[in-house]
Amino acid sequence: MKVLLKSGKTKEVSFDEREGKKAFWHTSAHILAQAVKRIYPDAKCAIGPATENGFYYDFDFGFSFSEEHLHIIEEEMKKIIKESLSLNVYELERKEALAYMEGHGESYKAELIRGLPDNEKISYYRQGEYSEFCKGPHIANICYVKAIKLLSVGGAYWKGDEHNKMLTRIYGISFPKKSLLEEYMNMLKEARLRDHRKIGKELGIFAIYEEGAGLPFFLPKGMILKNILIDYWRELHRQEDYQEIQTPIMLNRNLWETSGHWEHYRDIMYTTMVDNMEYAIKPMSCPGGMLVYKSEPHSYRDLPIRLAELGIVHRNEKSGQLHGLMRVREFTQDDAHIFMTEEQIIDEIQRVVKLIDMVYKRFGFKYHVELSTQPENSIGSKEDWELATKALGDAMTSMGISYSINEGDGAFYGPKLDFHLKDSVGRTWQCGTIQLDFQLPQRFNAEYTGADGKKRRPIMIHRVIFGSIERFIGILIEHYAGKFPVWLAPVQVKLLSVSDKYMSYANKIMKILKEAGIRVEADTRNEKLGYKIREAQMDKVPYMIIAGEKEQANNTISVRQRDGDEDKQNMGEMKLEEFMEKVLSLNSKK
Repeated sequence: MKVLLKSGKTKEVSFDEREGKKAFWHTSAHILAQAVKRIYPDAKCAIGPATENGFYYDFDFGFSFSEEHLHIIEEEMKKIIKESLSLNVYELERKEALAYMEGHGESYKAELIRGLPDNEKISYYRQGEYSEFCKGPHIANICYVKAIKLLSVGGAYWKGDEHNKMLTRIYGISFPKKSLLEEYMNMLKEARLRDHRKIGKELGIFAIYEEGAGLPFFLPKGMILKNILIDYWRELHRQEDYQEIQTPIMLNRNLWETSGHWEHYRDIMYTTMVDNMEYAIKPMSCPGGMLVYKSEPHSYRDLPIRLAELGIVHRNEKSGQLHGLMRVREFTQDDAHIFMTEEQIIDEIQRVVKLIDMVYKRFGFKYHVELSTQPENSIGSKEDWELATKALGDAMTSMGISYSINEGDGAFYGPKLDFHLKDSVGRTWQCGTIQLDFQLPQRFNAEYTGADGKKRRPIMIHRVIFGSIERFIGILIEHYAGKFPVWLAPVQVKLLSVSDKYMSYANKIMKILKEAGIRVEADTRNEKLGYKIREAQMDKVPYMIIAGEKEQANNTISVRQRDGDEDKQNMGEMKLEEFMEKVLSLNSKK
């Protein structure tokens, strides 16, 4: 597939590559806009980017738009695709570009152009009668699009500002093969069945109330799950020689200005006044980690220093972007900051990669890695960025791990490796990251004494594995469809008494299980056994123990398991000690 660049040159790119998907879906957004303008000439176009999973376009229709209109637009898009329109790119001076958009009544596009520098040359991509100013890239001909589907319609404020007009946002997806669209639609169907918001409510894991939009409440079973993950995280980090710290939830403005976050993250930071000084509730933990490092002098003999923190952070996400546990305003970031010499960079990167790999495999995830390079809005010298980018790439190459390049998507202070998980449905989630930072140690005047007695600047790694524990729990719920493996399940065993006559025997069993560290609940309701079994199945509990007349007489238990074929779910009668050994062995594998 040929991709048309801003320069007018073309390059061969596969749809399977990130760059290919981006160009493909960006062009599909233009096809959507072209179809809308053909059907509704008075509609005004706003923005239409590619996303991680498809594309969208924002329009001002001037009338009440609904799902019913999607079919009409989609049919027109299919007609346009059949025209096999080639794309060409050209440039206009800012004044010409502005006149063009104003002349076509495109007030939103005109506003965007006015925000550009006076001497800016503006690139346009044209397909047929439709021209759109943008940076590209795009596929060279729309004939590559073999399957396209409009998925939904929603609302979005212009520029994401709730004070601006609400626009109509149309979401879509497209592929170079019809079979890929079919697979995607099947995936969406399965994903809806696994929605963590629905399952999380049914299993009593978390809740979000209108009194705190984007602020999740973890219920008792959810806290068990969260603490299992935290305990697992802590044990791994003890083994890997990390020191756990805790930094304050808010720090004054001066700190955030020093770190650069005030300039780059101010829009999503919550602030308050303390003693006539502006404070920010932390959106990330790294500046606090810097202060911890600086709290005492260091020698080269001390390095590397690995500081880990389960930092509770807050970010002022827009209400329309909030989504269960996946996008929240408060979350726990499993942060760590590693301070090291330049000679230690490769070893420390590889050490983190191995740790990430170990964790993801424990949950059954496959993943791919992207190397994100210097963004436009960044700090630091070109030389530092080149050195850091090369170090990340060299570390991966020497481990034999392939990666793709994600141009311009690094952190403002350094390049990064992003780890994208693939779940059981086939969706990808960006979770882990390794960021190599030469800038913050410099901004904070962090030092260590070298072997020659001279003061030197440490290099810093920022890294997370889960990313956000809350979001990771949401991913796990959907990945497992609520059927957590035994070691993760908030309730591992549901104890079902056949009747009140056997309550004493059931209580004895429960006491033994709890003392062994097995998470157990008893269903002692005066209900039929079949009803209790179905309820336990709905709760997705790994094991059910039945205590009745036969079991009491034989001093045994009857066991049913959640997983496996129906004829294998009944594990039959066994000694309690035998069952406990099985469950505890599964726990020990964590």
